[in-house]
Amino acid sequence: MAVRAGIVVTGTEVLTGRVSDRNGPWLAEELRRLGVDVGAVLVVGDRPEDLRNALRFLADEDVVITSGGLGPTADDLTAQVVGEVQGRPSSVDPDLERQIAGIVEGLMDGRGWRADSEATAAGVRKQALVPEGATVLPPVGTAPGLVVPPAEGRDGPVVVVLPGPPSELQGMWPAALAAEPVQRALAGRSELRQETLRLWGTLESQLAVTLRQSEWPGLEVTTCLRDGELEIVTRYGPEAQPEYDRLVEAVREAHGPQLFSTGPTIDDLVASAFADRGLTVATAESCTSGLLVARLTERAGSSAWVLGGVASYANSAKEALVGVPSEMLATYGAVSTQVAAALAEGARERLGADVGVGITGIAGPGGGSAEKPVGTVHLCAVGPDGRQPRSVVLPGSRSAVRHRSVTLAMHMLRQLLLGGPPA
Repeated sequence: MAVRAGIVVTGTEVLTGRVSDRNGPWLAEELRRLGVDVGAVLVVGDRPEDLRNALRFLADEDVVITSGGLGPTADDLTAQVVGEVQGRPSSVDPDLERQIAGIVEGLMDGRGWRADSEATAAGVRKQALVPEGATVLPPVGTAPGLVVPPAEGRDGPVVVVLPGPPSELQGMWPAALAAEPVQRALAGRSELRQETLRLWGTLESQLAVTLRQSEWPGLEVTTCLRDGELEIVTRYGPEAQPEYDRLVEAVREAHGPQLFSTGPTIDDLVASAFADRGLTVATAESCTSGLLVARLTERAGSSAWVLGGVASYANSAKEALVGVPSEMLATYGAVSTQVAAALAEGARERLGADVGVGITGIAGPGGGSAEKPVGTVHLCAVGPDGRQPRSVVLPGSRSAVRHRSVTLAMHMLRQLLLGGPPA
């Protein structure tokens, strides 16, 4: 029987979208690597009753992990609520109180801050509240974590209470896994594999026909269309490996020309291609304003192949920084195939790169016309092996058009460097 877990992300700022949830997906993948099946990821605000209901909803899981709500303010109530649900009343741990006080004092001295001593002490005491019988996880920031098993004679999951800041949560994760109650709860877990097939240039409905032509026992198959890429994510146990191999062959047979990866992301493929071939790249971007070069430089070591990028938004910048002729801008307009090619060539020449990419378009919501509607984007990638021009009209919001343009540019680079499905 599979070991199962639930995740509860707390914080009204996450619930309302002011802060993106990075902890839920990270924890889910870490648990998957351990062979633990995640049943649900719940997001609740800073309301005690909502947290209680979430914990009750997950009462049949083997382990529940919470993130957030461990600070010194009145809305940080996770530790107290978890203690109540687990039947373990909380009290101040004097040693932990002194430890947290020392951390807070060091932080304040290092930043030159001054604060009311009574208010600071009250916040420290609040963070030092520990449910009876819980294991304390040493603070990575100021907040300790907790491992809280159900009280004697009660059924239910072990609850692991972790801080909200991702760096603190991730830093505390090894200690949480090493805690004896967690080890006991995770005993008996088995390998849970996850593989991803990636397609470009096909519709989800076409893939659905392929997947419906057979049963796939032992496989949990999901599809996701994102910025034009179609992902097939499959989870399965080792015993179902032959079934997964059969699935790959079925997809390859039906959609071979569109299958660009059996694992690595487009970013992985493009980075590897530049590194393996010893080529460099530079960009000149108008409507995407540097989003492409930011994506290319997201990974460590990218300075070996990314020379830089120009956010040539205004026509004056296109002329002065990239060398787009003023006559071309006057004749064809800034949003044109000619200007996209000039941006690519200009970036390549001005920065001394082997490959240049140019992007220009109308991201909206205004600025469109009958000839050039909102979403019109012209792109061009130029390199030693030739040129990849592309003109599209992309749907969606301003943000969607910009990000889809960047993904399209990544596939143009992939096709220019590696071949495969046309961008």
